[in-house]
Amino acid sequence: MLLGEYKHTVDSKGRIAVPAKFRDAFVAGAIITRGLDRSLFIFSMVEWEALAKKLVALPIAQGNSRAFARLMLAGAMDVKLDQQGRILIPDYLREYAGIGKQVVLAGLMSRIEVWDADAWQAYKAKTESASDEIAEQLGELGI
Repeated sequence: MLLGEYKHTVDSKGRIAVPAKFRDAFVAGAIITRGLDRSLFIFSMVEWEALAKKLVALPIAQGNSRAFARLMLAGAMDVKLDQQGRILIPDYLREYAGIGKQVVLAGLMSRIEVWDADAWQAYKAKTESASDEIAEQLGELGI
């Protein structure tokens, strides 16, 4: 399980350290791609293959399906952990997510989200202030 919140520094080559707790999930490699809310998603190969199958099965006649598939698939890059447990975040993905020197890696069970640290703090503050409303809406869905 990928759970928890970790702060890291982006090095001069654009690499980030994957938390040691998460590394076993990525020994076979990983995929990093554009995420939602201006974050990046990191998937294990197994999780990526399951998601990619769903994405390619979306109806290409629907504009939203094409747009979402493009967002996720065209932005994807396969990455390997180096001996220090780091991965390289390509320039175009760092630009997309507005990543500066500090990042937060948030484990969300099946993926890691990578956020610029300031953007993460702003997102968390906004979400935490609306937590009662969010919980109420999810309660209507049976959660």
